[in-house]
Formats: sequence, C-alpha cells, structure tokens
Amino acid sequence: MAARFLQLFLAPLVLAWGAGIRSVEASSDDESGQQAKPNIVFILADDLGWADTGCYGSTFYETPNIDRLAAQGMRFTDAYASCSVCSPTRASILTGKYPARLYLTDWLPGRPDRPDQKLNRPPFRQLLSPRESTVAKALREAGYRTAFIGKWHLGGSPGCWPEHLGFDLNIAGSGRGQPPSYFSPYGLPNLKDGPAGEYLNDRLTEEALRFIDSAKKQPFFLYLPHYAVHIPLQAKTEVIRKYEVKAAALPKTGAETIMERDQMVRQLQNHPVYAGMVQSLDESVGRILDRLTELGLDKNTIVIFTSDNGGLSTTGGATSNLPLRGGKGWPYEGGVREPLLVKWPGVIKPGSLSTTPVISTDFFPTLLQIAGLPLHPKEHLDGTSFLSALKGGGLPERPLFWHYPHYSNQGGAPNGAVRLGDYKLIEWYEDMSTELFNLRDDPGEHRDLAISMPDKVTELRSLLHRWRKEVRAQMPSWNPHYDPAARRSGHQPPAAPADA
Repeated sequence: MAARFLQLFLAPLVLAWGAGIRSVEASSDDESGQQAKPNIVFILADDLGWADTGCYGSTFYETPNIDRLAAQGMRFTDAYASCSVCSPTRASILTGKYPARLYLTDWLPGRPDRPDQKLNRPPFRQLLSPRESTVAKALREAGYRTAFIGKWHLGGSPGCWPEHLGFDLNIAGSGRGQPPSYFSPYGLPNLKDGPAGEYLNDRLTEEALRFIDSAKKQPFFLYLPHYAVHIPLQAKTEVIRKYEVKAAALPKTGAETIMERDQMVRQLQNHPVYAGMVQSLDESVGRILDRLTELGLDKNTIVIFTSDNGGLSTTGGATSNLPLRGGKGWPYEGGVREPLLVKWPGVIKPGSLSTTPVISTDFFPTLLQIAGLPLHPKEHLDGTSFLSALKGGGLPERPLFWHYPHYSNQGGAPNGAVRLGDYKLIEWYEDMSTELFNLRDDPGEHRDLAISMPDKVTELRSLLHRWRKEVRAQMPSWNPHYDPAARRSGHQPPAAPADA
C-alpha cells in the first residue's frame, strides 16, 4: 500500500520534472519529426540608443515590430553593453569576456593619439583572435548551423573573420566598421552588390530569410548584426519625407542641444533621416518574426534584440538618449545602457519586464543554457547566465565593470566604471577623479554623490581597482607631447598615470 501511494505521489512530480528539462534543454525531436532543440536568432543593432524604440518610450520613431517583440517576450530595463563603442562589445558578446581581459578596448583600428590629449592610449589588439572560444563555436559543435550576416568589425584580416570563429556562413562580415553606402553598390567585402538603389537593411534581411529557409530542418543560430543605425545617415527618400512632416509638426519645447563637458548633446528625437533608418531596422525585425511564423518555427525559436552601445548624441549626433545622460563614447548610462528584448515562447511570459542588471558578456553562457548545453566556465570567464531572469526570477547582486582607456570620437575621455546594486562609480583616468550616482533614484545621473558618500566611493573604487588588476587591464600613459594650449577637457593632469 505504501509503495503504491509513493508511486502515485511521485509520478506527477517526475513527469513535471521531465517536462521542465525538455523545455529548457530541448534535446529531443517532437512527434512531427521537427527538431526540438531551440533555434536562436540574435539581432544586434548598431548605435541604437536605449530610448530609440516605442517600447522604451520614443514617441517620434516608429517601431511596431520591435514593440511587438517586447509584447511577446521580456523587456529588460537595465541591460548593458560592455563598452560605449562597438568593437569591444561585439567581442564580449561572442566570447563572454570583458574587453579589458581581451585587450580589445576600442573600436578598430581606434582613434590615434593627439597632442591635445593628456594621456596616450595603451597598445591594444586589432582583431578578435581565431583562437578565442566563441558561442558560435560551442553551438556549432553541438549540432547547430551557424550564420553570420551583417557587421563584423573585429579585425580587418580575412583570417579572423566570422568563418574562422565558429560561423558556417559569413555574409557581409569583414573589418569594416561602416558601409560606404546603405544603397547598392555597397562596397562591402563578402557581399555582392544588388540592383542599384537596393537598401542594405533589406538585403541583409533577405539573406537572413534565405538562411532560415535553408536551415529549418535542423537547429540554427542566426546572428544578424545590422550596420544600421550607424553613420552614414542614409534612409529611403519616401520614409525621410514622412518623418520630415512628422518633425515639422512637433511642438517647440526646450533646446535641441545643450552643452556638457565641452560637447553639444542632442536633447530631442526629431531627425528625419535617422528616424527612417530606425524604421527600416524595425521592418527587418518584423520580416524575421513573420517568416518564423510562416514556417511554423516561431514556437521553437528564441529571438533576442539588443544594441552594441548607446545612441550617438554628441558631435552632431542624430538622436537623444534622454532620460539617460550622455551617449555613445561616454560612460554615462546613455552610452552603455541598451534595449534588450527576448522572446521565448512557452518559457517567457509575454509582456514581462525584468529589472535585473545584465551585460553583454552574459549572452554566451545564457545561450548555452537556452540550448540545453553545459556551461564553459573556463571560456566565458566574465559572463553569468541570466536564464533565471528569463524565467521570471533574478540574479544575485554582482558588480558590472567597464574599462575604456581611450579618448572617444564622441568627446569622452579615458575612464573606468563599476555598478553594484543601485550605485555606479565612474573614474576618470586623466586625474583619477570620481563621480558617484544612485541609479535607482537618479537614472539620469544628475546628482554626483561622491563628496557626500566617501565610504561608498572607497568601496566601489577598491572593487574597480581589484578587478582591473585581476583582468590585467591596460592603462593609458602620460603623453609627453601634451600641449596644454590645445587641451580638450577640464581635467587636470594626474600626478602619475598609474592605477592608484
């Protein structure tokens, strides 16, 4: 009798446990013969700001398809790029390592040193080595077909392109950071020109759809990093006209730009060409979602959408990241906080919201767990899987780090930063001065708490310095040719450029 009772009691638990394992690991075929291991579509925008879509608050840009993705999945409020410029973030997504650990800390080839800079940049790697482990390699070894379609910008040598780092297919990926033109002829290696006037977003989407069609019988990993919305600012004529009319009808409220740290920072979203580029990016997302549905793949496909750094809001930038401060090339939230949407039918509750802080190094281990694969902790050293957040939970509190020992094209100076809990510390390497912000109470980083909270500054600064030593971060050096008459910032030269 007791044995029979135990059997009746345990049977449902065993069945539920088995179903849970199958939903996460997805390792067996279903009754129709279609592979059950989930497909993964990862769409990466270039320079798209945190506030550049409707689901994140934009009222000027029109993004119904990206908003649809948010409604069908989970929207993260505190997702971060590991750098405020593109190449380092792209490297961290693939490797699960911080740019400082990779010694790949700036866009490639980077901004040359100048006499008006107090510090010289350290030597840094000009490519992502083919010897690095990547999420693409791990998924391919597990039976996934892998495709890279879009912007690479992780080295100019053909020996370190996507096909050498785990991708079966490489279309349009090379060392170029931006296309000579968004209209054919494109002038991009690994992409044949299309008919005159063809738009690059449309072409990359067509290539992505073609890959999905060909790979639908087996699990696939499609990585679609668009060149958009990076400069050059080019959009379709009819779409530009639409937004010109919309911009002209906007109420005249507030200044279009303000001056901050010797830079003009855009405060309004009203640029018709940029809006047209955002719309084309959104249309690409919609076509991908629609094709997955048409092929019956949507219920077994995880779709991820994010960006590589903040929107370009300085040096003539076309967007505003408000309510966040700053933009691309700066350590403030506008430079590193990103949109992140994840759709996973049957696992993620539609329309859900996560406030869990995550960063781009986390994608490698998260994708492994989504695919039901074991983690590779010796490879994705700096990444933490946020699978629990996708299932409605969270993560234990942990620090997130940034290290940018360069002057950016957007006016930023060399810096490092750490976020732990609600607090974020920024350290400026020119004089080792600090700023401290409470992001819960002040997400726009307007109130510097460094003077009023010295103990918190000491705590976070010590954490940042220990981390830099752990990853052997390269620091900038004093510029012996620095010309104070040509100085570009208000920071005083440091007594010593060491990691104090």
